[in-house]
Amino acid sequence: MSAILIIDDDDQLRVSFQKLLKEEGYSVDSAPSGEAGLNLIKSKIPDLIILDMRLPGMNGLETFSRINAIDPKLPVIIMTAFGTTETAIEATKMGAFDYILKPFNIPEMLSIIGQALEAGRFMRSPIDMNAAPDAGVREAIIGRSKPMQGVYKAIGRVSPTDATVLIRGESGTGKELAARAIYQHSLRADRPFLVINCVAIPENLLESELFGYEKGAFTGASHRRVGKIEQANSGTVFLDEIGDMPSSIQAKILRLLQEKSIERLGGRDTIPVDVRILAATNRNLEKALSEGRFREDLYYRLKVVTISLPPLRERSGDIPLLARYFLARSAADFSMANPGITEEALSVLSGYSWPGNVRELGNILQKALIFNRGAPVRSEDIAQAIRGMDPCAGADSETTEKAVSKWVREALTSKGTANLFDSCLDRFTAILIREALNLTGGNRSRAAKLLGISRPTLHSKIEKFGLRFETSVTGLPAKKEVQ
Repeated sequence: MSAILIIDDDDQLRVSFQKLLKEEGYSVDSAPSGEAGLNLIKSKIPDLIILDMRLPGMNGLETFSRINAIDPKLPVIIMTAFGTTETAIEATKMGAFDYILKPFNIPEMLSIIGQALEAGRFMRSPIDMNAAPDAGVREAIIGRSKPMQGVYKAIGRVSPTDATVLIRGESGTGKELAARAIYQHSLRADRPFLVINCVAIPENLLESELFGYEKGAFTGASHRRVGKIEQANSGTVFLDEIGDMPSSIQAKILRLLQEKSIERLGGRDTIPVDVRILAATNRNLEKALSEGRFREDLYYRLKVVTISLPPLRERSGDIPLLARYFLARSAADFSMANPGITEEALSVLSGYSWPGNVRELGNILQKALIFNRGAPVRSEDIAQAIRGMDPCAGADSETTEKAVSKWVREALTSKGTANLFDSCLDRFTAILIREALNLTGGNRSRAAKLLGISRPTLHSKIEKFGLRFETSVTGLPAKKEVQ
């Protein structure tokens, strides 16, 4: 359970906000001043701090500076009124994760909280390389095969440099883990590490998310905002799925790599930044180059060092190690005894092609662990888990499939439907999220875990589809805003 500390002198906000976050599944403490907050931090460091800029005695900026001195990797979200926006921007430049203006929208704040906790976990959770399966390591890159030994050597050699690194590999091969390992073994390991998924953020928002914007840059830009690149100054930025980055933004990333500077959206000032860029993609960049979808000059700037992660089918000798690791980790996650796995089951795993790579293997082992009722995982359990990856499988699966097929046919034969593919996916996604929230009583943390997605992803989908769920928190305005 993630621990959050709220530092704000508004008693009503602290009480209602604390109640809301507890219902979201967080452990929450609060303090009415910077001094009181620092005392709590010294006794127990939380996973996230939400800090108001206007405080009695020690102000928010000084409080943040003291927090940063205690633990520079501790994410801090700044709350501010319009009158103190510039102070909040200054705190962000000093390393605060983000700032949000009062009064704020609750779903937006919950989304930022989820992102900040994830960023904090990325910075603070060590990535072990070639760890023993039963070593109790929470996150690790597992494998002793020759291809993986090459990966370890490459990470070790490039980490202490400032070289740009391009990490390539199919989906599910562990590109993010490799990026985090490079960061944690780098000379910038005590500075910010921010992850930007170039696919998860809509194209029209990606530029402002990366580079920030000036007041009046576009409709709704009521104040200046610092982008993630500037926020990570002196640290590391990981651009995931860079092969899908729009060409207009590719040009700005190229300028960043060449000139070590950026411009905010709507601004004219050149802002120097010192960040190390790590990038990853599962795309065929060479094909994208030939088709004009990726800039050749950016391609060569990115691939100063390239680390290629092998697909699981090319290192099948690592599967027994990975299987035992995932069983131990999942058993710990579910507070279950680790039942182990039979040699026959390992043979079945080794003979499968694993189109989803390491991620798919982890999901299969987790499912087998849940349904084997404490006995050692057998070959039948693995076979059933592989066959049953369809969540609709069961006694009425044929009826379910027919109903879904009928709905698809009706959509395909309807006239005048633009973007039919995206429309159908959006409709199904909205239904899926709504039902998950219904099953969990509106608890977003549990719903995200049930769906197998991150909290930030869930919050962004809720916003996208306009899903609204009332909370039982008293004292909060009906419009989901906190003063």
